[in-house]
Amino acid sequence: MSLLLVAVSALHVLILILLFVATLDKSWWILPGNDSLNLWKECLSYSNQSVPEVWVCSNVSENGWLKAVQALMVLSLVFCCLSFVLFMFQLYNMKRGGLFYATGICQLCTSVSVFTGALIYALHVREFHHPGGSFGYCFALAWVAFPLALASGIIYIHLRKRE
Repeated sequence: MSLLLVAVSALHVLILILLFVATLDKSWWILPGNDSLNLWKECLSYSNQSVPEVWVCSNVSENGWLKAVQALMVLSLVFCCLSFVLFMFQLYNMKRGGLFYATGICQLCTSVSVFTGALIYALHVREFHHPGGSFGYCFALAWVAFPLALASGIIYIHLRKRE
């Protein structure tokens, strides 16, 4: 049983790391010149003959779709952190034989939030980012976090506390 708890906890920590990197790092959209854009700022490099390289950063567009993606990714982080805290609380305070329903439901909400945010980004990215780019690794990490969070939520719902 302790090996199962360690595995479930490690999976949860992995999901948290994936979500933090996906939400906060700068590679959601890759431009042709190796510039990358994230959910929060657009930092592009410009160079000319007098100055080798200058970075110009600005806020992302005020597009409602991008604001929805930002909110959903932050919400997924909140749900994931909350479910980990709930798991630790239930692990030490729940009676023997109890199920981790609250933790599982929070983790399923994490999965739904990540899925919705990544799907909105995929469908509407051309409206708020420069054309001619491609998806970056943070976008891929969000899609990897989705099935892991879904599986983790299902595991938590079926997990029963034993002595």
